[in-house]
This record gives sequence, structure tokens and C-alpha cells, in this order.
Amino acid sequence: YPEELAWHTNLSRKILRKSPQLEKFHQFLVSETECGNISRQEAVSMIPPLLLDVNPHHKILDMCAAPGSKTAQLIEMLHADMNVPFPKGFVIANDVDNKRCYLLVHQAKRLNSPCIMVVNHDASSIPNLQIDVDGRKEVLFYDRILCDVPCSGDGTMRKNIDVWKKWTTQNSLQLHGLQLRIATRGVEQLAEGGRMVYSTCSLNPIENEAVIASLLEKSEGALELADVSSELPGLKRMPGITKWKVMLKDGQWFEEWKDVPSNRQTQIRPTMFPVKEEEKLKAMNLERCLRILPHHQNTGGFFVAVLIKKSPMPWNKRQPKVHQKLPQRTGDTEVTATNSDNGPECITEEPTLAENEESKKTQELQNSDTEQSKKEAVCGPPPSKKMKLFGFKEDPFVFLPEDDPLFLPIQKFYALDPSFPKMNLLTRTQEGKKRQLYMVSKELRNVLLNNSEKMKVINTGIKVWSRNSDGEQFGCAFRLAQEGIYTLYPFIHARIINVCIEDVKILLTQENPFLSKFSSETQKKVKDMVLGHFRMMIVLTLHQVPEKPDDLQCPIVLCGWQGKTSLRAFVPKNERLHYLRMMGVEVFKAKRKEEESESKTDEEVQHKLAQTGEGMDVEDKEHDLVTKMEAEIGEESSNSPVESSAMEVENKIEDLDQSSKDANSHVSQESKDTDTSNVKD
Repeated sequence: YPEELAWHTNLSRKILRKSPQLEKFHQFLVSETECGNISRQEAVSMIPPLLLDVNPHHKILDMCAAPGSKTAQLIEMLHADMNVPFPKGFVIANDVDNKRCYLLVHQAKRLNSPCIMVVNHDASSIPNLQIDVDGRKEVLFYDRILCDVPCSGDGTMRKNIDVWKKWTTQNSLQLHGLQLRIATRGVEQLAEGGRMVYSTCSLNPIENEAVIASLLEKSEGALELADVSSELPGLKRMPGITKWKVMLKDGQWFEEWKDVPSNRQTQIRPTMFPVKEEEKLKAMNLERCLRILPHHQNTGGFFVAVLIKKSPMPWNKRQPKVHQKLPQRTGDTEVTATNSDNGPECITEEPTLAENEESKKTQELQNSDTEQSKKEAVCGPPPSKKMKLFGFKEDPFVFLPEDDPLFLPIQKFYALDPSFPKMNLLTRTQEGKKRQLYMVSKELRNVLLNNSEKMKVINTGIKVWSRNSDGEQFGCAFRLAQEGIYTLYPFIHARIINVCIEDVKILLTQENPFLSKFSSETQKKVKDMVLGHFRMMIVLTLHQVPEKPDDLQCPIVLCGWQGKTSLRAFVPKNERLHYLRMMGVEVFKAKRKEEESESKTDEEVQHKLAQTGEGMDVEDKEHDLVTKMEAEIGEESSNSPVESSAMEVENKIEDLDQSSKDANSHVSQESKDTDTSNVKD
């Protein structure tokens, strides 16, 4: 793996979880995974994103993305330069299963990127998207496409015992057609010169070389297999095969399509057989495919093929360009292009006068709807009449208008740079108070605004501000969110306090430390910022000090809250542990003490609540709510929470937390000064 960013251990999951000697290592893996610094993944499944050769400006489509490990790799590659908050590229991650899309959201959200969008479509018929290019609409073609298709999974035989019990040749025969349709749809949406990686965790040639050979044959030279033998030099691999037979469930073997009896031709298709013509077979270069065998380097079995698009597909010789004067392309309706350098002219029938009139009326209606939608900058779910959708109804994506009064106090309070892209801010509600503000890149905004009617978006954007009711009286109703702080930080010029490493340790190890515990320099900076006894949203930063090479040599940016007599960091628990590890603090012991302290506090609270008879109601409500969330999302365990695109559930839990505190009647004056809307770690 490039730059030694991947590591492997031979320990089984059971040993890792149960062994007392490995408890510290296990906690490290869990907490770092939760905050997105580590992804645990099958070694061979890391290969396809690496062979995509992604650059930060690439537009990427992940066709079958759930559960999201490969998507996370793609996001990391987009953000190769951490000094660029908004790369020009983006990742659109798609999955057909609505419930698995939420697992995908949970995985992607750990990386806190404004350049990821999760959509829910059948990959074999994923719609053509449009983007605005210099005032005219054009079809979006992707620079890179990852096509990790559903497969029989027979390559996972080492870790998946069920494969041995349930495997039949029928699995591959049933999946071949779907795999070919998905791959075909992928190359249709690939830009010329773009790269698509096709992969499966199967070793069956019906799912692998047969699909690639069929795709190359019908591309008529538009596609070629890339030679990647020099890439990933440490990887042991076998070449793709050129000869195979097809077998039915009952053990019948067939070498050619002509041998298949007519009553079996619905199960077996011509595309499943190898190409017989020697010249054509040689031109395909099927040996350039990669076969990873389990026993070569103690991995799972895997198949990878890298395709490069040299010219438009023969059935799409003219690149479809959608202009404002032309009807939009929907479904299978063809649009006549105005200019083409490739291929023959398309012959179309002249429409009648009546058809022309009807077309004009339809286009006028479409244009008026589009203009109205753009004025409101609302990207809602697609209409139910146009496509049959399953799963939850998603909240709309509403971009803040340029003159929105909500933004002015935020801009003034944080002294935002004039270059701040405020047009990229969005919310998930059209009416009522906006509780959260999210941010997307300029390119994803373009995609959202031009495709709201044909695309079911599950989630996009990174949370950058959260409403705080206490802040309204002080001039700004929104506090910074830690998730988006590294995206926002380059644009913020006010409310920043530089602190030393010892102060950061205090902030991260204590819940609500008094100002007197900090260094005199930090105390002075805080007091200089105080306006009366107001509480403030602040940014705490730790920079490298060249004179102290032993100290932490990378910047840390934390969101904080300044109370009357205290300072608090709004950082999730696992992220706190990460920063403390970087500073050399023994977090394992600290975590144990914290857990013992929490359990002791919980016992005291439960005892007092049992006496008052009030505690059980609140606890039951919260338990019911979490159970309901799990049931809706379909997750198996409450230990793997999936972040919903809407924030309603989070807000309900906040309310329950607050009512629980009120029932306890143990809220100190100092804790009242903290942000009560913050979700518990």
C-alpha cells in the first residue's frame, strides 16, 4: 500500500476482543475507527481504489458503494492536499439498497468531507446527471468510476464459512446479466480518457473475464484493458484467463453457445462463453486482468480489471449535450446534439407541427419549474410519479439565498473572509428555524441544483454550524461544529485563541475546567476577548513550535465555549482520545478512570431518581427512541449508530438529555453556562 498507510495483523477478531493483553490495542482500534483515522478493511478490497489513480480534481462515481470502505479510500485521495479545503473533484456514492445507504453515510461522515454525496439508485439504470457549464447544461461524465459489482463471493471462502455450504454454479449464472448491465452503464457515463475499475470478490470467470470480454466486444474498440502490471509492485497476482467452460447446477458442461439446448438458453446466455476467434481474443488482452488467489499472500480471492475509454460507445457515438433550447433527456429519450466530431450523423424523424407545439409547451413548463426551483435553491426528493422509490422520505436540500439575513450575524461574529463561499451553505428544512448549517463544494452544489428531479439524494455536506439559543442575545445564534472546523478554519479571522500544549491537555481531559487552571497567557487572551460576562463561541488552536521539537508537530483546531469562569472544548470523545494519544498522554488509564467515574455517577443518579420516581420515565423514553431508530434504519446493533440525514432524532435525544438533567436537579451554575444543545459524547 502506498506510503505504508496500511497495516496487517494476524490476530483473529475473537482474540482481539477477549484477550486482556490486547485490551489497550483493541480500544485504540475502536476509537480511531470511530473518528475516521483508521478504516478496518479486507486487504484485497483496498486494491480497486488504488488502481483508479485518483487525483483531487477528478469527478468520481462509486456505483455499488455500500458499506463504504472503498468510498472512504476515494475521499482520502481527493483530500491528498490537506491545505485545500474544497478540492475541485467529488465522489458520488450510490447503492441500490436504501438501508445500506445509511451505513454508507455513517462511514463517509467519519471523514468530514464537503465533497461526498450519497444517492440511492439501481446502478444498472443510474440516471444521466446534468451540470451547468458557462450558462448551459451539459451531461456529467465521470473521470473515474469504481464498479465493484454484486457477486457470488466465492473468493471469500477463507473468512466466510457459508460459501462452502451454499455455493452452486447457479449463483454466477444468475448474476452475470446484472453485472454486465452495471458495467455497461458505467462505461456509458465515463468520460473519454477516463478510467473504470471493474472488480468482484469472486474467482468464477462467468462473473469476471466473461463480463469484460462481452463489454470489450460490444464497445468495438472504444474500450481497452489497461496494463497495470507495473502498479502495486508488491502485489502477487495471476493474469486473466482466456478459456473456460460453463456448467449448470446439475453438472452439465458446455464449451460453446451452440451446444446449449433451447430449454437451457434462458439460464445460459451467449455472453458467458469465451471468444473463439483468435485475433479478436488476442486484441482484448484479457491477460491484463488481475486475479488475486487466497493462498499466494494469505488474503481473500479477488478479480480486478482496469478499463480505459478511448472514444464514445458505438451506441452513443455523439456525446449527448443538453442545451437550454433543447428538451431535457429523460430515461431512454434521445436528445439531438448540435455539434459532433465523432461518428456518423444521427438520423431522426422530423416531428409534426402538433408534436412541435406540444414539445414547446412541455419545455416551457419544464423551464418555469426549473427556474422557480433555482430561485428558491431547493433540491427536494424526486416526484413519486416519475420513479418508484423505496425507503425513508428525505428532507429537501435548501441552499441559503445570497441575501439571507441568517448569514450576516455569522459573518460578522466570526469575521469570515470575503472569499468564503456562502452560496455553498445549505439546510435540511424549508420552514421554521434552521437548526443546522451544512456546506458542500461548489461542484456538488452545481450537481444538486441541476438534478433534484431525477436523483434521490440520501445525504451530502458537512455540518459547520449548529444553532445555540443562548447565542442569540450575544449577536450570533450559531456555534461552530467540530466536524466542519478544518473546512471553516481558513476563512475565520476572529474569536481565535492560540494555546499551549499543556492547556490543550487540560481542555481534553477535563469536562469544564475553570480558567484558573490554564496558563496565565491563555487566561489573559480569554479575558481580553470577554465582553461583560457573555459566553462566546471560540476556536482554540495549537501550532507547532520549532524551538520544542519534542512537542506535537502538527496543528490542532478545536471548537470551544467560553463561560463566565470556565473554558470548554466541544470535541467528541473518540476525537479527544486521538489528540491525547498524539500528545503522549496515557489514554487507556484515563479511559478506565473515566468509565469508573461514570459508572459511579450513574449509580448515584439512578439511586436518587429511583427515590423520586422520575428517572425511569426519562430513561424509558430515551430507550424507546433509540430502539425505534434502530428498527427504522435496520441496524443490528446500537453500537454502530447510523447518522440520519435529518437531524430530528438528534434533536429529540438532546431534549431527553435536557429533561433528564432537569429531573435530577443537580445542574451546577457552571454547567448552566455551557451549551445545553450539545449532544452527549
